[in-house]
Amino acid sequence: MTEPSKVIHVRNVGLEIAEADLLQLIHPFGTVTKIVMLRAKNQALLQMNDMASAVSALQYYSTVQPSVRGRNVYLQFSSHQELTTADQSTQGRKTDQDSQPNRILLVTIHHMIYPITVEVLHQVFSPHGFVEKIVTFQKTAGFQALIQYQSRQSALQARTSLQGRNIYDGCCQLDIQFSNLNELQVNYNNDRSRDFTNPSLPTEQRGRSSQVGYGDAGSIYAIPPGSRVAFQMGNIAAIAASFGGGLPPGITGTNDRCTILATNLNTEKVDEDKLFNLFSLYGNIVRIKILKNKPDHALVQMAEGLQAELAAHFLKGAMLFGNKMEVNFSKYPNITPAPDAHEYANSSLNRFHNNAIKNYRYCCAPTKMIHLSSLPPEIAEDEVVAHVEEHGRVVNSKLYEVNGKKQALVQFENEEQATEALVCKHATTLDRSVIRISFSQLQSI
Repeated sequence: MTEPSKVIHVRNVGLEIAEADLLQLIHPFGTVTKIVMLRAKNQALLQMNDMASAVSALQYYSTVQPSVRGRNVYLQFSSHQELTTADQSTQGRKTDQDSQPNRILLVTIHHMIYPITVEVLHQVFSPHGFVEKIVTFQKTAGFQALIQYQSRQSALQARTSLQGRNIYDGCCQLDIQFSNLNELQVNYNNDRSRDFTNPSLPTEQRGRSSQVGYGDAGSIYAIPPGSRVAFQMGNIAAIAASFGGGLPPGITGTNDRCTILATNLNTEKVDEDKLFNLFSLYGNIVRIKILKNKPDHALVQMAEGLQAELAAHFLKGAMLFGNKMEVNFSKYPNITPAPDAHEYANSSLNRFHNNAIKNYRYCCAPTKMIHLSSLPPEIAEDEVVAHVEEHGRVVNSKLYEVNGKKQALVQFENEEQATEALVCKHATTLDRSVIRISFSQLQSI
């Protein structure tokens, strides 16, 4: 072991781990006076107030494996006896009492595959407090944004929660620092800048953008190529983008309850697979359980709170097999695995494993029109209609081709008939092809 030091060296510090997480890990053993985040190396240096505190921390963690946000980290004494000003300026930033948080955050977005607008950033950052202003700009470091909160506490909470996470699954990674600016100047309300306290600002048409001059607001940490954090916050921005930049009315984007209680079900016709076919329109399904003592009640556990919120919002009051279904959040956070609980977490029929952004675009309440895909290449229109017409009167239909693949639209007399066709015929086999069915938002064919 290295010679004892007041400075603790921490390894395997992933980008999802914030300074506050490390402070919480070490706080029981004494005061941390300085911290340096070595983002490029996935490491950190923490200086304790005295040697005894550092020794106590390392003695404890030599017998207990420390874990932060589900990741094992490894502690040892640093070769530094003190963190000097040179260490802090060349390797990272001071925090704690040496660097007070600011209410303005400087956000750099790495691996930006999908476009990021003010609306998307607002959806991501507003759950942590009132966002007053947002300014975006492009610099050599990449796409950046300055986000001004009403309070310093909100900015601190947002940075602690969001640092290192992705806006979309697998991309658009957030690197967040405190800016040294005191106030943002916003001249225009558009997709690049917005003053939420002054909605009367004009929309810029041409000329220089309102972001000029903000590019040197702070330094940028180097992010190792290929670094990714599995984080499902992507749905907030994905849903917002899919619905034209804003979440549907009634969707908060902050729900963390994943289990739904569906009641007033038709006990003779509803089973777990039919519920899966319906609820999977709004997100991935983990588990479904029909209650033995109340067979018209079922619990549906979604993969994420946002997906559960979408399902509850769009399916409340939907007609299914002659019954008006009630959909509410359950008091239980999840469904305990049991013989009578059907497992769907690893099902290939879950719709949101791939192309999640595209699938959110199709989320809606039940309609009269269903869309069928993955059809056999030689299928005829009358065969498609014959496959679903037992569930109601077909008003119109259309078979067409997209990129060489057959798809179809079938319009029923009402939403209940279309819903029944979807829950009964989704994932069924038609001429050796497993077909997929969803609701279409088209009003007519």
